[in-house]
Amino acid sequence: MIRNYFKVLLYDLTLRKGTFIKVDGREEVAGGSGLAALLFNKYCNIKDNWDSPEQSIIFTIGPLTGYFPLMSKTVCAFKSPYHNQYAESHGGGRSALCMRFADIDGIVITGKANRPSCLFIGSRNLELREVHYLWGMDVQVTGKILRNMFRGSGHRSILRIGPAGENLSPMACINVDTYRHFGRLGSGAVMGSKNLKAIVIQGDGNFSLVENKDYPKLFHDVFKQLTTTEMMSKYHNLGTTENVAVLNEFKSLPCKNLQNTSDSEIKGITGETFANDALLRNAACAGCPVGCIHIGFVREKFMEENQYLYRQVSYDHEPVFASGSMLGVKNCFSVLSIIDAAEKMGLDIMSSGVALAWATEAFEKGIITVKETIIPLSFGNAQSYKEAMFYLATGANDFYKTLSQGTMNAALKYKGEDFACVLGQEMAGYATGEVFFTSQALGLRHSHLDSAGYSYDLKHNDKNIEKAIEFLLNDEKARVFLTSMVSCLFARNVYTNELLKDCLSVIGYKNIADNIEKISVEIQKLRWKTRISTGYDPENIKIPKRFFEIITSKGPIDAVFLNSLTQEYSRRIMSLVQE
Repeated sequence: MIRNYFKVLLYDLTLRKGTFIKVDGREEVAGGSGLAALLFNKYCNIKDNWDSPEQSIIFTIGPLTGYFPLMSKTVCAFKSPYHNQYAESHGGGRSALCMRFADIDGIVITGKANRPSCLFIGSRNLELREVHYLWGMDVQVTGKILRNMFRGSGHRSILRIGPAGENLSPMACINVDTYRHFGRLGSGAVMGSKNLKAIVIQGDGNFSLVENKDYPKLFHDVFKQLTTTEMMSKYHNLGTTENVAVLNEFKSLPCKNLQNTSDSEIKGITGETFANDALLRNAACAGCPVGCIHIGFVREKFMEENQYLYRQVSYDHEPVFASGSMLGVKNCFSVLSIIDAAEKMGLDIMSSGVALAWATEAFEKGIITVKETIIPLSFGNAQSYKEAMFYLATGANDFYKTLSQGTMNAALKYKGEDFACVLGQEMAGYATGEVFFTSQALGLRHSHLDSAGYSYDLKHNDKNIEKAIEFLLNDEKARVFLTSMVSCLFARNVYTNELLKDCLSVIGYKNIADNIEKISVEIQKLRWKTRISTGYDPENIKIPKRFFEIITSKGPIDAVFLNSLTQEYSRRIMSLVQE
């Protein structure tokens, strides 16, 4: 339904009451990332701590959700337990399409349930059901029980947390429909702080498409670009694990806590090896014809007889880097078993993998001992990392409680700041050079997906500060409009501003279509203003020594260039919000 306002559900867990309201601003912020920031400013207390019952957790979709392929993401916004500041995380699965069929643009959840609960949201029904018996259960078991409790088809999305979220770990994620996640900066802990074990969204309403002759033609053209050209085929074939071998060749793959940037024995975890040995099938988010979700399997013997349990585990480059090369694990099935352990606990695999890599090096250097780690940690020992995931999620002792609050938090307490691989949060799987390190360290979400800094490093040998900063700001601006639609960023080369203008126009959002550049700038500013209003100061972000020590295919990191980049990017961020 085309409308010039947002339909938003406000639900108070304390009062067990929900209300649908109209929120203005459609033509100013579009939806998605822009709407999330708008709602955060309306319904979150900037000064209160992240775990205050009055804080909100927010879910939003965009104007093109359901109308075009790969408009399949949902934005989750919250005050992060990682840094007590504004945060955004993006997740796929069925959540976005379910919100569209429930006729909801945004969900704002406040308060705290009296006991562990599940919130059911549909177009005709709201229910808060007590589920104290699920508290303490892992994500997989929780999902099985919820699927039986809330029957439905492909128009049902299940968001749930595991023990990590219940224990309020900033590394806790929200699992979405088993294979997708709101992964970074602790969204799972926010749900845990509200006694909210799960959210079930039922897309049980009607969704009418636009009736004009231009819409089906444009849809067909977009679908054709996404399915018959080379632009998207790599995501379906090997998927992003293709990057493992590529980055290794360019000496840009973080290995063994970034002590190295390549490994001659990396073949066991390349995309080709996963595809040949461990791949079961491909899957896709609702509304996506590409099928980038790669699902492998792990096998465990569970009885004295030769009986085995097989579990399906999704993988892509970031989980493989974090549980593979970063931990010195070079067997694809061992990597999948570590990912599986993190998944069950509801941990973000990127943060937890990088945290355990730091802990392993600290253990090897004698900074910490078995007294802290409970079990010996050594690079390549997959079994120890599987056990450590459990300790990390449950806060088994003071050390793991501290580590679960963030790698740098542990490094400051136990020493070892120099080799903590933290760029605002635990690093992503790229050691390409100065521009990427700057973009993740100072970026709004500290995410490799906020800009293509890693790609810039690989394509440019010059050290032009102004050119690099302009690239980061302009690339962020373009992506921020995409995440306000809310598009999968894999489709960014298909959904150009020209195509987005056509898509918005054909379904009736003519004013947004005619003002994409202006709206993009306003959303970019709004997000930065929101983050800075909660205490973010880019000048306080420090890049640890380890990042200055590495050597890529272009040679050693240039410390002067990296420091100059961070200083200038920080200055430009602050000037952006003052314009």
